[in-house]
Amino acid sequence: QVQLQESGPGLVKPSQTLSLTCTVSGGSITTNYYYWSWIRQPPGKGLEWIGYIAYSGSTYYSPSLKSRTSISRDTSKNQFTLQLSSVTPEDTAVYYCASSGGLPPVDQYDYWGQGTQVTVSS
Repeated sequence: QVQLQESGPGLVKPSQTLSLTCTVSGGSITTNYYYWSWIRQPPGKGLEWIGYIAYSGSTYYSPSLKSRTSISRDTSKNQFTLQLSSVTPEDTAVYYCASSGGLPPVDQYDYWGQGTQVTVSS
């Protein structure tokens, strides 16, 4: 059973860079045809897909966040990391890491972390 766990600061100041790490156990982030995504849910809103890093190491980001987003990985630690720059209070959300074979709709991913609250505030 694949398990994912998010970690990182719960409070980030405006204009700074949000950085979160997802540690994966029970499976490898290089497993063929698996995609490792970051997804967020702002308060009172639905799920928003941020981007993924694929089993191959390739990345793809939401067009609306692309200019501020970077997803990388450390295969030796079986981790992948989100960096979101120039944050504003509108980036306040619960952030999830998730994974699936292929790319289903965002609410149909196979595996999810428990989520971590990130608040952007001075």
